[in-house]
Amino acid sequence: MKKQLFYILLLLVGCNAFAQQITTKIDKTKNKIGAQFNLTLRTTVDTNTEVVFPRSTNFGGMEVIRDFVIDTIKKDDKYELIKKYGLAQFDSGKYSVPPLKILINKQPFYSDKLEVEVSNIKVDTLKQKMYDIKSIVEVEQPIGSWWIYLLILLAIIGIGFLVYKLIKRYQIKKLDAEIYKTPIEKATSLLKNLENKQLWQKGEIKSYYVELTDIARNYIEEEIQIPAMESTTTELITALRNVARRKNMKLSKETLINLEKVLKQADLVKFAKVQPLDFEIEEDKKRIVTSIVRIHEAVPEVVVDPGDSALDELLKQKLLKKKRQKRILLSIVAVVIAFLAAITILIAVKGLDYVKDNFLGHPTKELLEGEWVKSEYGNPPITIETPKVLKRTDLSKSIPEGAGAMIKGMQAFTYGSFLDNFSVTVSTLTYKQQMQIDLAKGMESGIHVFESKGAKNILSDQQEFETKDGVSGRKGFGTFSVIDPIQQKSIRMYFEILLFGQENGLQQIIIVHEEGDKYAEQISERVLKSVELKKSGE
Repeated sequence: MKKQLFYILLLLVGCNAFAQQITTKIDKTKNKIGAQFNLTLRTTVDTNTEVVFPRSTNFGGMEVIRDFVIDTIKKDDKYELIKKYGLAQFDSGKYSVPPLKILINKQPFYSDKLEVEVSNIKVDTLKQKMYDIKSIVEVEQPIGSWWIYLLILLAIIGIGFLVYKLIKRYQIKKLDAEIYKTPIEKATSLLKNLENKQLWQKGEIKSYYVELTDIARNYIEEEIQIPAMESTTTELITALRNVARRKNMKLSKETLINLEKVLKQADLVKFAKVQPLDFEIEEDKKRIVTSIVRIHEAVPEVVVDPGDSALDELLKQKLLKKKRQKRILLSIVAVVIAFLAAITILIAVKGLDYVKDNFLGHPTKELLEGEWVKSEYGNPPITIETPKVLKRTDLSKSIPEGAGAMIKGMQAFTYGSFLDNFSVTVSTLTYKQQMQIDLAKGMESGIHVFESKGAKNILSDQQEFETKDGVSGRKGFGTFSVIDPIQQKSIRMYFEILLFGQENGLQQIIIVHEEGDKYAEQISERVLKSVELKKSGE
C-alpha cells in the first residue's frame, strides 16, 4: 500500500534530496542583546573546487557584525573550508538564521536553519542612572532619482539642438549653392573661395587639387550635362571632344590639352603623393580658370523650346521630391541619434539590465507588476495569490493502473509549463482510506517527476515549513538542468515546493523558474507568503 502511495506522490510532487555537504554550527542558541553569536559553516571539497560563501549584512533577523577570513585545512587530497560569521541582534526575542546559499562549483547548496534566542539585559535602576530620551533630529531628505531623468532630458534637448544647427547649416550651404544664376558664376565664386582658403600655402596640396578639379568637373557636368564627377581623366577628355564635335562647339585643342594636364597632375597628387612646386601649382590654377572660360565661350546659346517648360517643371518636381526625402532622412537620423544618446546615458546611470528590462521588456517583470489574482483551488482548499489565474489540469491519465481505486478525489491547477520563465502548480489529493503520510519521503519520491521530464544534475534540500496561519508542512527547494528545445542549450532552473498532509490527503504547491531571475524570485516569494490553508478540524 505504501509503495502505491509513493508512486502516486511521484506523479504529483516534484522535490529533491541530496547528500548533506554543508555542516552548520552556532556556538550559542541563547545570548544577551548585542552579544555576538559565532556561526560556523564547514564543507570538505576537492583541491580544485571553487567555493563561494554568502556575503551579506543580515542573515534573516540577525545582523552580520563580523565576517571572518576562511580557514583552510588540508586532509589528504581534499580541503576542509571553515567560514565563520559574527552575528548579533539588538532587540530581544526569538530569531532564526535561515538556510544560507553556498556555491560549490557554481551549484547552490544550503546550510541548516538555526533558531536562537536574544534576551534583555537586566538593569538595576537603583545603581544605574537613567536618562531622558533624546529629542527627534530632523534628517535631510536624500535626493531622489529625478535628476537622472532631468539629465537625460537635457541631453536630448542638447543633441536635438546640435542636429538642428547642423541641418540648418547644411541647408544654408545648399541655398548658397542654388543662388548662382549660371554654372560659370558658381565656378568663378568657388575658385575665389578656394584661393581665400590658401590650402596649398599651408601645405595641404592634396586638398587643394581635390577642390580645384572638383570645381572644374562640377562646372563641366552642369554646363554640358556629362557625368564629369564619375569619369576618369581620360573618359572626361574623350567625352568633351565628342560633345564639342556633336554640338559644333569651338573648343580648341589647346584647351583640352591644358585641362587634361591639370587633371592628370591632380591624379598624381592624390594617388602617387606627388608634390608639385609652387609655380606649377600656380600654372595649374591658371589652366583651370582658362579652361572653364574657354568652355563657357564655346557653349552655344540654347533656344528655348516651348516644350522644354514642361520638362523643366518635371525636373523641378523631382528636385523638390529629392530635397524632401533628404529632409525626412536627416530628421530621422536626428531622432535616432538623440534616442541612442539617451539610452547610452541611461545605461551609464542605471545599468544595462535596467534598460533591457524596462525598454525591451522582461516576461517575469511584467508578471510581477501585473494585476494579481487571489483564489481558492482544490479540496481540501488552498487559497493562494498568483500573477495569473490557474487553469484546471487533468491528471487522470497519469495515475498508475490500480491506484485509482485508492483515490477519492484529485485536482490540479497550473500556469505555465516546465520550461517557461515561470510556472506554478497547485494540486490536492484525498484517499478513500485513512493513511499515514510521510511528507519527507513524499518529497524524496518527487525527484523522479523532474527526471522523467528531462531534468539533469538535480540538487535539492528540504526543511520544515509553516504558513502564516500556523499550518505545518514541508518545503523542498533546489535546482536542476534542462535542455531548451528551441535554442538547444542547457538552462538551470530553480524550484520550490510546499507539501501539506491534511484531511487524509495531500496539498501541494510547485513553483519553477529560471535560476537567477530576480523578478521570478520576487514572484515566488510573494506566492509562497500568500498561501492560506484551513487547519484540520476547522
